[in-house]
Amino acid sequence: MAALLEVEHINAGYGFLQVLWDVSLKVEEGEFVCLLGANGAGKTTTLRTIAGFLKPTAGDIRFEGKSIAKTPAYQISQMGISFVSESLNLFTNMSVRENLLLGAYRVLDKKKQLEALDFVFSLFPRLKERERQLAGTMSGGERKMLAIARGMMSMPKLLLVDEPSLGLAPQVVVAVFEALQTLRKEGVTILLVEQNVPSTLRITDRGYVMEYGKIVLEGPSKELMNNEHVRVAYMGI
Repeated sequence: MAALLEVEHINAGYGFLQVLWDVSLKVEEGEFVCLLGANGAGKTTTLRTIAGFLKPTAGDIRFEGKSIAKTPAYQISQMGISFVSESLNLFTNMSVRENLLLGAYRVLDKKKQLEALDFVFSLFPRLKERERQLAGTMSGGERKMLAIARGMMSMPKLLLVDEPSLGLAPQVVVAVFEALQTLRKEGVTILLVEQNVPSTLRITDRGYVMEYGKIVLEGPSKELMNNEHVRVAYMGI
C-alpha cells in the first residue's frame, strides 16, 4: 500500500541555484514525521516543493498515489495538503475569527466550518479568547497558534508545518508542540520542519536529517535521538 506522501529523488531550487539534491522521503497516513537540519539545509525548500510553490526539476512527488509534481499549489491545497509557512501569511488587519474562516474557504458546508472552528478553539483556547482581536495586534506565539489553527480549518489530510518554534519564548514553544501532539492524537498526518531537535524528536514518530540539500540520515525518532552524529551536531552532546 502506498504511503500518503511519497517524495522520490527530487531536485529543486530557485532559478540557477539548486538547493535539493536527490531528496526522498515518505509519510504514512497518521504519522508524525520530522525533517531536521541546520538553517539553510533545504528543509523549507522541501516543504515549498511538496506544497507546489516550487516545481522539482527531477524526480516525482505523489500524494495518495497520484503525482503532484506539476500540480499548481492551489490544486494541491484543494487535494488536502495544508502548508503552515514560517512567514505565517496572516491577514493582519482582519480578526482571528476572520483569518480562521478564510482557512476554510474550500469547505462549502457551513456546519463543517463551524465544527472546524470549535475544534481549533478547543485546541487553542487563547484564540477563542481573542477571536475578535486583529491578528496584527497579537504576540508572536499567538500568531503561530493562529497560523496552525488556520491550516487546520480546511480539515487537511496532510499538514506541513515550517519552523513553528522559531523566535518563540520557551513556554510558548511548549504550548505549540503540545498542540501538534494533540493534532497527531486526533489522527492528523504531520510533516514538521524544525531546528529544535531534542523537542522534535521527543514528539515525532520518525525523522529525516537534511544537510546541504541532501537527506543524510533517517529512522525512528528514538534511534535518531541516540545517534552520535545527531547528538554532536544538533544537540550539543
